[in-house]
Amino acid sequence: MMKLRYLFGERDNMNKNLEEFINVLLKVREKGKMYDFLQGILTPKELLELSNRLQIVKMLKRGVSHHDIAGKLHVGVATVTRGSREIQKGSFQYV
Repeated sequence: MMKLRYLFGERDNMNKNLEEFINVLLKVREKGKMYDFLQGILTPKELLELSNRLQIVKMLKRGVSHHDIAGKLHVGVATVTRGSREIQKGSFQYV
């Protein structure tokens, strides 16, 4: 939560800014437009990180080991472990 406060400011602003971001994402209904939006708002590195995180979740759900995921996607084991913890919390039901 501390990192989000740093990025978004106080909690009320964080909620407001995050809600606005989510609303914009929900308005973009075409793949090409979403691709353009994401390329415009994120750096290439951020796009890679986000897509890797989705792949981490999918691979974890298939039972791939943390070490194998980290090696295949060139990410740290801690990043994979974070995804695993989020799955255990019940996140990613739609993935």
